[in-house]
Amino acid sequence: MSMHALIPCAGSGARLQGDVPKQYRQLAGAAVVAHTVRAFLACPQVALVHVVVQAGDAQARAVLPAHPRLRIHEAGGAARAQTVLQGLRGLQAQGAGEQDWVLVHDAARCCITPQAIAGLIEACQHDAVGGLLALPLPDTLKQAAADANAPQTMRVAATLPRDGLWLAQTPQMFRLGILLAALQQSDPAGITDEASAVERMGLRPKLVLGSGSNFKVTFADDLILAEALITTRAQHAATPGAEHA
Repeated sequence: MSMHALIPCAGSGARLQGDVPKQYRQLAGAAVVAHTVRAFLACPQVALVHVVVQAGDAQARAVLPAHPRLRIHEAGGAARAQTVLQGLRGLQAQGAGEQDWVLVHDAARCCITPQAIAGLIEACQHDAVGGLLALPLPDTLKQAAADANAPQTMRVAATLPRDGLWLAQTPQMFRLGILLAALQQSDPAGITDEASAVERMGLRPKLVLGSGSNFKVTFADDLILAEALITTRAQHAATPGAEHA
């Protein structure tokens, strides 16, 4: 039984405008996805790191470090779920078994740490279903509706109770066989994360406490915040006697 990381890296990042998709934007001296990959390569429990890109994508090989545990698959789909599904099939073709664990992680969550990855593995490796990093919802939740007199203006329609609500993060860790079956049975357009596909099979993934620093780069301000965090960690790690942040 092996542990694999699968990083879907085929999106266009439409909400963050730029000359290249957000996963290839430069951040603290490296591409966003390069920071993500390095965190998984630094985790010894992970046997192989698989990055799934669109066919003909030459950028991934240009920005990612050469490493014997890194694999790049040109099998990206139109939707995230299709990209993950094709990536899982690629793992199978390379000999991965149904009982192997797969940690699916957003390429744009570049502030993930090896410690957080190891914590998820420790919490889920003996679980019957698997699980995901997540955070209890910290803020008041508002439901919005368009203003009848000004459709471009959004107004509060209701305040929703936040008890029991969590913000899903990644990695999301499931056995290859379970995740493959879940994605094959689901409409890719309606799947925003792997846990939701597994839930449709009647299974209940485990929630493992994550961190607010494990955010997804989505908007321009996120790039600034991620660069500051990664730079601070690097400076802290370079200080003699300091522990990793």
